Amino acid sequence: MNGRRTTVLALLLALVGVAGCASVPGSSPVQILREVSDGETAVPPPGPVDGSDAIELVRGFVEASASSTDDHAAARRFLSEEAADWDDAASFTVLDSQFDTVPAPGPPSLSGDVSRVRIRGTSVGRVTSSGSFEPNQAPVEVDVTVVRRDGQWRIAELPPGVLVPLGDFRAGYTAVRTWFVDPVRRVAVPDLRYLPAFPARAQATRAMELLLAGPSGALSGAVTSALVPETRLRSNVALDEGGALVVDLTRIGDVDEPGRRLLAAQVVLSLAEVNVARVRLQVDGIALLPDRPVVSREDVADLSAETQPGADVSALVATGGRLRGLGPVSGSEELPGPLGDGSYDVESAATTVDGRRLAAVARSDGQRLLLVGGEAAGGAVETGLTASTMTRPTWTPVGNEVWTVLGGEVVARVLVDGAGATRSGRVNADELAALGPIQDLRISRDGMRVAAVVAGALYTGAVTRSPDGEVAVRNIRPLRSADLREVVAVDWRSTDTVVVITQRTDRLVAQVSVDGLSVQPLLVNNLTPPLGAVAAAAGRPFLVTDQTGVWSFAGGDQDAWRQVLGGAPDGVPFYPG
Repeated sequence: MNGRRTTVLALLLALVGVAGCASVPGSSPVQILREVSDGETAVPPPGPVDGSDAIELVRGFVEASASSTDDHAAARRFLSEEAADWDDAASFTVLDSQFDTVPAPGPPSLSGDVSRVRIRGTSVGRVTSSGSFEPNQAPVEVDVTVVRRDGQWRIAELPPGVLVPLGDFRAGYTAVRTWFVDPVRRVAVPDLRYLPAFPARAQATRAMELLLAGPSGALSGAVTSALVPETRLRSNVALDEGGALVVDLTRIGDVDEPGRRLLAAQVVLSLAEVNVARVRLQVDGIALLPDRPVVSREDVADLSAETQPGADVSALVATGGRLRGLGPVSGSEELPGPLGDGSYDVESAATTVDGRRLAAVARSDGQRLLLVGGEAAGGAVETGLTASTMTRPTWTPVGNEVWTVLGGEVVARVLVDGAGATRSGRVNADELAALGPIQDLRISRDGMRVAAVVAGALYTGAVTRSPDGEVAVRNIRPLRSADLREVVAVDWRSTDTVVVITQRTDRLVAQVSVDGLSVQPLLVNNLTPPLGAVAAAAGRPFLVTDQTGVWSFAGGDQDAWRQVLGGAPDGVPFYPG
């Protein structure tokens, strides 16, 4: 492989097996144990079809580019000798599945055996050298030169980089999560990446290389790693006789016991994404955790930042100025206390993930004020925050901080101590506010990101916290701005997925991956638009409000939304968190 393929992208796009690029110190010989099983074997895409015209040939080349096996060997079968040095590692653009190959404009060729073909479509985004997806919807036009030799067309000239249709990318790549560290809570948080699905034997090494390379640009500055930049693999990852994957690291630096557990969590949770159940985790041949030489996902589950509401914590809804419990059947009961008995005119609310604290936005003399209470709606105190408008409150995972947006511009946070006392602060979200009025903002349940609706478009950002106490929203990214227009509201389904409602009838309700790669419209056959609110949580039905009330949709075999609260077109439902 030439020098320009020595980046990490070569790891993603070339067949490297389990050997990776580790260096093994000569003074510490390492026995290479049984290798990881090949698993499934991919069926390579077909090569050029004899007799294909130039247009068909180029289309086949683009479709074959989804297979990265053997340095894109399937795609290279479409090339002539002149194009043998095609640099497939230069860039990786994912196209919308609907693309065209058409004759390129320009004067006709002097020879009937030379043709110019244009690949025309829309970029969805690009896959970076770290295996992350970065959204960027933009028109794409790429011209290639095709020659006919011995009656068969082949590509003789093309620009560097690969173009892969979205459908083929989904079929040829696997979404995995690499895990890094929340520097404040000292827990592991996921970072979405993509690995070639084949060969399966290479995925464990690839996952480790991505982990060693550090977090993606989307979480840059928000997360850290217990793996220092100097850390390397001492040897190939391999299976021992007991079926555990041996991962032997070196140069991990001076790490204390809590740090070693976090390091173990990062490695084990990342490898669990590629179906590795047990890891023999070592440093220079010695167990990283002396009391647990083989580590499983269950051993480090307590260090995962993923938090979800318990099954015993039900959804609530703000409607008619009051908070009500939202039961599994149609109808609801008003909550006790000032937020449920009409003492305040409640517009929206949110509870902590355990349901013990509640924040509410109430209307008062044309203004909005923020209240915080303990033990759900049992009590409520005014925080002193007022504005002409406030977004629905959103809590951080540990329940000591609640955010809302004042007047569409200022992201405010209220810190709540153990006794329930509050003090206000500000979030530096200038980068987000510069895009337009902020209509909705939700903190992810791991606390590392926000999803926001700004001027009708969907954005994500990373939550960064500096040593001097500044909290900011950075790394702002639009998600599928061409497909997700007129967005009304958003909520987190999981750390990797959000749910949005829009004013577009073709995407009234949709699930969107946190990186914008995937947009999946949901069935909306019996909803009455426009929709006003949405709520989501892992393992819970979707909740939306239409012109007749609050509706629930569990997905799966259920073929319609089911109304759970009628006569509540102003309802704002919410799950804890």
